[in-house]
Amino acid sequence: MDGVLLCNLGTPDAPTPRAVRRFLAEFLWDPRVVEIPRPIWWLILNGLILRTRPSEVAHKYRQIWTDAGSPLRAIGELQALGLQQAFDADTARKVRVELAMRYGEPSIARGLRALRDAGASRVLVLPLYPQYSASTTASVFDAVSDELRCWRRLPGLSIVRDYHDDPVYIAALASSVIEYRTANGSSELLMMSFHGVPERYLGNGDTYFAECQRTARLLADALELRDDDWAITFQSRFGREEWVKPYTDVTLKEWAHAGVRRVDVVCPGFAADCLETLEEIAIQNRQLFIDAGGDELKYIPALNDRPDHISLLHGIAARHLC
Repeated sequence: MDGVLLCNLGTPDAPTPRAVRRFLAEFLWDPRVVEIPRPIWWLILNGLILRTRPSEVAHKYRQIWTDAGSPLRAIGELQALGLQQAFDADTARKVRVELAMRYGEPSIARGLRALRDAGASRVLVLPLYPQYSASTTASVFDAVSDELRCWRRLPGLSIVRDYHDDPVYIAALASSVIEYRTANGSSELLMMSFHGVPERYLGNGDTYFAECQRTARLLADALELRDDDWAITFQSRFGREEWVKPYTDVTLKEWAHAGVRRVDVVCPGFAADCLETLEEIAIQNRQLFIDAGGDELKYIPALNDRPDHISLLHGIAARHLC
C-alpha cells in the first residue's frame, strides 16, 4: 500500500493567546522561516515577539474562527477526505491519505506514523504549496527527515517540489475566478496576492518569486486579461527588512488614490483559506482600501476542497506514485 501525506503550514489549536504563543514559538523558531543567527533570534523571539504578538494574533484568529475550528485545519480535513475518496474510487492502486501540519497538530510525525501503522511501504509527501520556497516546502522535508531519522525500516519516499505551472492547477484557478465574477460581478482590477518572502532569499537561490510570476502570468493568460487588467503583489511581510515587491497593502492604497473603486483579490499561492486570506485580505486590506478611497474589495476564495482542486491533487499524487 502507498501513503500520501498531505501537508500544510499549520494553525493554533484555539484562538487564544496561549495557543497562539505555542504555535508562534514553533513556527518562528524554524531556521527555514527566519534566517537569523540563533542566539540573536532567540533573544528577539522570546524577549519581544512572544511577549507581545500572541494577543494581537489571537484577536485576528477569533475573527475567522468557525464552529469547525480553524479554517485551515477544517478545510485541510475536507481536502484529505476528498483525496482519499478519489483514491478509493481508483481501483488501480490502494492508497492511504493522512493530513499533516508543519507546525501544530496533526503533526508530520503523527501523520507518518499513521501511514506506517496502516502498512504503507511508500510515502509521497504532498505539500500544499504550489510555489517552492525553502521556507515552506524545504521545511516540510526537514520535518519528514527529523521523524524518519529514528525509524529502522524506512519507506520508499518522494516529495512534490511544486506545481506552480501545472495546467490543471492554472485551469482550476481560472475557473474559480470566472465562477466568482460571474456570480458577483467583475471589478475594475484583479490583484493576485502571494505570500511574501525577504528579498535576500532570492539572492540566496530561492525560486519562489519566479514561480509566483510564472503562475500569475499563466493565470492572466487563461483569463484572457490585458496587462493593465491585473497585477501581482506580495503580502504578509514581517519585520523591518525589505521583502519582495510590490507590496499588497501599498498597491491597494496607490490604486485607491489613483481612482480605482472596485478590486477583486485572488491568492493563488494559498491552497486553503486561512488567516492570511480571510483576515489579512478579506478584512484588514479591504478596510485599508476603503479608508484610502476605494469602494469595494472582493476576495475570491482559495481552491479549498473544490472538485477541480481535489482532481488536481489526485492527479499530482497519482503521477508521483506510478
